[in-house]
Amino acid sequence: MTGLVTADRGIGEFVVVDALPEFVVVVLAAVTHLADPWFLFGLLAIGYWFGSTRLTASPRRAGATAIATVSCTYAAVALGKAWFAVPRPPGATPPVDGPTWLPGVLSTWYESQVLSGGFGFPSGHAAAAAGAYVVLALLYDRPSTPRNRLAGAAVVAIAVAASRVAIEVHFLVDVVTGLLLGVCVVVGSLRLAGDTRIRVAKTNRTDLTRVPADLDPFPVFLFAAAVSGVAAVVAVVNGGTDGVIEAAIGISTGLGGAVGWLLVDGDEPVVPVRVAVPALLGTGGVWVGAYAVSSSAVVVLVATFAAVAVVIGLPALCLEKSVSSASVRP
Repeated sequence: MTGLVTADRGIGEFVVVDALPEFVVVVLAAVTHLADPWFLFGLLAIGYWFGSTRLTASPRRAGATAIATVSCTYAAVALGKAWFAVPRPPGATPPVDGPTWLPGVLSTWYESQVLSGGFGFPSGHAAAAAGAYVVLALLYDRPSTPRNRLAGAAVVAIAVAASRVAIEVHFLVDVVTGLLLGVCVVVGSLRLAGDTRIRVAKTNRTDLTRVPADLDPFPVFLFAAAVSGVAAVVAVVNGGTDGVIEAAIGISTGLGGAVGWLLVDGDEPVVPVRVAVPALLGTGGVWVGAYAVSSSAVVVLVATFAAVAVVIGLPALCLEKSVSSASVRP
């Protein structure tokens, strides 16, 4: 199986990349942030906490399902990378031949973008971009039309995928596979959550209207944890330390989301801004920081579990506090 994807899997894409103006490559290096884990963490949490009925019929259920879906996407990527275990392109390793006109701070930023470790197939950024933006377009169904929302999601996902090739941290096949993987995970996750819209009818058309109000993200979170568990086993067998850490994040994200959802009824109001801002900074710092500074899978698992459980359970915790405060007023 692993022989299906080899280290030398390019088709000459970097000849085109090398012909791009340096300014374009720098801009694309910034575009790749649209699918960074920290960015998607914040975006999905904000959608979950602040979504209203102007966006979808059941904002809390839609938001949690979106988070669970992206968790499944990362789990699938972790499994794929551990299974195929093929390196990134040579351009992802030192030395960096960056633009000389970038000032010091931006030069450091650019270097951090174009130097990437770990395995290269499939592209996690491409998969996450497809998974996140497509699922948001499907679940937040009240703005605009399905065609416009999906077109916007496709533009962002393809732009992220192109950026990964432009900064030479992925081959073209990596990002194309990542995009397809992200879309497949969205379809499977929504069906697992009880969304019956995505189906092929007798007319061979897909109904993208009327998001069900009874979506259940719980089994999707559990599935993300299970797939991540398989990825951890494969990574251990293949001796990939980085893969074990990524899989640990997936396990704790899935379990944390499932436990957090047990606290939620699904019809809670929006989270107050005074609570959301420190919660986002705190949980985001714990989630990203644990991965960045720790080489211990146990530390990463515990920290991520706590952060995700708080994010998912926060609407219920805020509602409970609000009810308690109202009951003690004279």
